[in-house]
Amino acid sequence: MYDDRKSWNVKDAEIMRELRGILNLTADECALLKGLQPAAKEAAPQLVAEFYERLLAHEPTREFIDDKERLGNTLANWFTELFCGNYDDAYALKRLSIGNVHVRIGLPIRYPLAMMDVIANHGERIASTTGEAAVKAFRKVLALDVATFNQAYENNQLHHLAELTGSERLARRLLSGG
Repeated sequence: MYDDRKSWNVKDAEIMRELRGILNLTADECALLKGLQPAAKEAAPQLVAEFYERLLAHEPTREFIDDKERLGNTLANWFTELFCGNYDDAYALKRLSIGNVHVRIGLPIRYPLAMMDVIANHGERIASTTGEAAVKAFRKVLALDVATFNQAYENNQLHHLAELTGSERLARRLLSGG
């Protein structure tokens, strides 16, 4: 009933290649976003201020913020990189690494996912300056990042369950309810 799934064999940087295909992210869309990177860099401080204003107003998220300036710089760089135009294997591995940091500090996934509206609002505002095609491209790249970010959490769960069961296949079957 629960045969091995082909998706179970997609790992690490290969995840980005798979997601780029699913999202049909084109070279033209990548070029559109790359052209907007200077605007994203200029908008990043406002995004960071809004992002941390919201997080600091909520006690459970506030406990994860130890160095607002350093974290703000990281967030600004991440946001600006959404507009880099090059979503290759290195990009995927960096995104997985960011997700792994969130996992390592014990940040519940609901918090970064809840904050994606701030990212989406700022990114779509920047993209809209050049038209609907750029907005569509930005949404694809943000979906790419969210999926990759979530993969880091899934990888962590799978890793620990596979250690307990002695089998990645069994761990995957258990996680899928099998």
